[in-house]
Amino acid sequence: MTRFRFSSVVWLCLVSLAGSFAARAVADDWPGFRGPHGLAVSPDTGLPVTWSDEQNIAWKRELPGPGSSSPIVVGKLVFLTCYSGYGLDKTSPGDQTKLERNLVCVDVSTGRILWQKSVAAALPEDSYGGMLADHGYASHTAATDGERVYAFFGKSGVVAFDLDGNQLWQQKVGTRSDRMRFGSGASLCVYKNLVIVNASIEGQAIYAFDGPTGRQVWKTDAEGYGGSYSTPVVVDVGKKAEIVVNMPDEIWGLDPQDGGLFWYSSSLRGASNTTVVARDGIVFALAGGPGGSGAVAIRAGGQGDVTQSRQLWKKSIGSYVPSPVVLGEYLYWVDDKGIAYCVNASSGEQVYRERLAGLGGGGRRGASSAVYASVVAADGKLYAVSRHNGTFVLAQGPKFELLAHNEFESDPSDFNASPAVVQGRLLLRSDRALYCVGPGFSKISRTTNPVILSK
Repeated sequence: MTRFRFSSVVWLCLVSLAGSFAARAVADDWPGFRGPHGLAVSPDTGLPVTWSDEQNIAWKRELPGPGSSSPIVVGKLVFLTCYSGYGLDKTSPGDQTKLERNLVCVDVSTGRILWQKSVAAALPEDSYGGMLADHGYASHTAATDGERVYAFFGKSGVVAFDLDGNQLWQQKVGTRSDRMRFGSGASLCVYKNLVIVNASIEGQAIYAFDGPTGRQVWKTDAEGYGGSYSTPVVVDVGKKAEIVVNMPDEIWGLDPQDGGLFWYSSSLRGASNTTVVARDGIVFALAGGPGGSGAVAIRAGGQGDVTQSRQLWKKSIGSYVPSPVVLGEYLYWVDDKGIAYCVNASSGEQVYRERLAGLGGGGRRGASSAVYASVVAADGKLYAVSRHNGTFVLAQGPKFELLAHNEFESDPSDFNASPAVVQGRLLLRSDRALYCVGPGFSKISRTTNPVILSK
């Protein structure tokens, strides 16, 4: 491993960081993985507590293929990715040359598919099977700046579309594979005019592209650090911002202007599958899996090795896949085994640890993968989606309280995606369908650019 990781190719003459396309999105949109600023918190009220196949469903839309990516929302439009042509059958995956990645645009008020765009797979891909079959070939959540939508398809690169479905550009970020051939799943981060991509698996690097043109702005070397599934997060630190990403055995704070390394922490050991969450300049991170488990709070804004100097607390509890949410005095998460945690955000003191009842294990790797989705907080509730046993609705606060356990009996497929929140409704995604949970839409007042239906 190389301690000095910054190996940027900077095109600052081509890009101005002064403009913020993200500001053009509507304030209550859900523009990327875990919503605005990656916080997984919505101010919406009136969200549903209970639902089923027949109750409290505004609409359901069958999808053109499976996927683990989460839905995002801009104005009246919902975007999500899926894949088709290969890897649809556990016993007979088929012909890999037919694999396609798809970006799907759905009307938020009706569930109608407005358009679908396909991107051919860069081959050879990792073979369908093992851990990769648990999440598939569409695990990276898209992101939007309000004018464009960006999709990451692993070895097939990053593709930008306008909101009418016209492809604007495509950039490759490498075709490598992780050592275990687990595939990849880091989602995109949009900051001002930058599209930031954790391609530590495909290209052993983190990239930033100019949103309007697709030009590479910078590239930061991650050679020797294996692969990370973590989505980069923008953290405000006084008068500057940092890009924070969870890497194998380390957490990095990068300069968004050129990708240079501000700081790193070696506080956590273990897999870097989870995404950090930040508030008031404090970064909360989790790790888990075979390499160890832990949770840590770090004050951002440091320089160099901050493992000791900026660490506020560290605990031996963590998570392998699902990420945390910070709200009020507490940090919450539900780990991959289906154990709900609440800790004091200031001290790290454990408030509760409760196993969610009714989880029947986690599929092909057993109970270790009972949950992939991250918790979303809204309306005094926590929504935790399990892979095969429905959604658990918990009360916010220091007392563990299960408010409801809701399942779609008609859908036995995997639910790997984290929920999105839009106008008091939940968007839940399975391998089979997209669900809008809550009352029907009588009127949508927000507007976006006109949508042209695909032929």
